[in-house]
Amino acid sequence: MNPFPWPEFVASLPWTALAVVLVLALTFAVAVRQDRHSVMDVAWGPGFVAVAAVSWFLSAAYGDDLRRLLLLVLTAIWGLRLGVHIGWRARDGHEDPRYKAMLGSAPGSRNVYTLRRVYLPQGVVMFFVSLTVQVGMFSTGPVGWLALLGVLLWLTGFIFEAVGDWQLARFKKDPSRRGTVLNTGLWRYTRHPNYFGDAAVWIGLFLVTAESWPGVLTLLSPALMVWTLAGKTGKPLTEKAMSGRPGYREYVESTSGFIPWPPKRR
Repeated sequence: MNPFPWPEFVASLPWTALAVVLVLALTFAVAVRQDRHSVMDVAWGPGFVAVAAVSWFLSAAYGDDLRRLLLLVLTAIWGLRLGVHIGWRARDGHEDPRYKAMLGSAPGSRNVYTLRRVYLPQGVVMFFVSLTVQVGMFSTGPVGWLALLGVLLWLTGFIFEAVGDWQLARFKKDPSRRGTVLNTGLWRYTRHPNYFGDAAVWIGLFLVTAESWPGVLTLLSPALMVWTLAGKTGKPLTEKAMSGRPGYREYVESTSGFIPWPPKRR
């Protein structure tokens, strides 16, 4: 097995960072034109796809071809589906309430404030989380059972995320359910099947990378994604917004907060 090509990997980092900057710059330009900064959510998934594509191209002569292809395809399927889903959900052209609340108290220029509070932090997170894919692209070891386990975990997460989003979209389209709580389907087993699925996807990608040294060193990349989803901006903000809805307290008491589990009997 060939050693990890550290010089070539380090040389690729400015190019993948440039991919993040270009995606965010284009997104910012669109947001300013539309006066709607929630388009950043649409660009989140495709931003990872751009990083994976640049890293795949630059690692062509160094990494294991099967692992490179797996990481590119799995990242692309996840990122593009997420971008299309959020874009379709926001097709009415209105600003997301979360961004409205944040921009309502923005000192000075709203665009400059959003650039500092949204685009810059999300760009840093995007680059750091994607390191698990970037390192995997240059890893030289063969693909084995741990990578297979990672693919299976990725598939589980992707199903939870995609099906959970679909069930929620159907629920919101039904006028008779307005103001109620979705507690059927995957939402019966976890209050956040989409966030859990997202976390499982990135842990799966990490396992694909971690099978070959130094992929294991990127453990903090999926850890940051899981922490963000479960403890920072995903689950906590959603539950805060839902807390006043009738029946939500009972839903919290009976349903797992993140990891899918059979509901408690009331």
